[in-house]
Amino acid sequence: MFLLGTMVNGLLIIIGTVLGRLLNRIPEGMKNTVMYGIGLSVMVLGLQMGLKSDNFLIVILSLVFGAVIGEWLKLEDKLNDVGKWLEHKVGNNGKGSVSEGFVTATLIFVIGAMAILGALDSGIRGNHDILYTKSLIDGFTALILSTTLGIGVIFSAVPVVLYEGLIATFATQINQLVPKLLMQQFITEMTATGGIMIFAIGLNMIGLTKVKVANLLPGIVVVAIIVTILYHVKI
Repeated sequence: MFLLGTMVNGLLIIIGTVLGRLLNRIPEGMKNTVMYGIGLSVMVLGLQMGLKSDNFLIVILSLVFGAVIGEWLKLEDKLNDVGKWLEHKVGNNGKGSVSEGFVTATLIFVIGAMAILGALDSGIRGNHDILYTKSLIDGFTALILSTTLGIGVIFSAVPVVLYEGLIATFATQINQLVPKLLMQQFITEMTATGGIMIFAIGLNMIGLTKVKVANLLPGIVVVAIIVTILYHVKI
């Protein structure tokens, strides 16, 4: 079953969120300190990913053009609208914004190489080891995030399953169409570009900035375009 790893990933996000909500009686001061700890950890993770680039100019161009496209499409506003709709449907008891939890968790769980590599491995070879590992990481992260950001984290399981499931479904076709070297280059630069976005998420979490990270997401598509062009012109 090529979607098994994807389904496990979504399930562990849900389980982690539920467990996190059972721990929601943590004192407010402790929650704030935990949030700073998470934010700092996310920043370090993003920095590690960002430094993996082989050509940082690709990262810069991708973020710049991605930001222009994202602002034009107003992706952040649309994601927040989905979060607010969910908040209206499930209600909110004041313990964290459903919208904030949904958007933050979705960005953290979707951005990164493990989602793509794991989904491709699941679809091509039926090997779910990468997604199983990602599932454990995401489940623990969901547990921690939900103690401070609330129940909205649980809804991030939906875009994660759709994203990974789509890649796994068309994994064979992707493997046939995309040369191995090109895929490796894309993964490297996508990881670095995504790392900068994750670093920005960390900054937002500790309250230093209000970067509209979702508006940077088209940068991932721009990475694919730039890397493909450079691959074919042999630069």
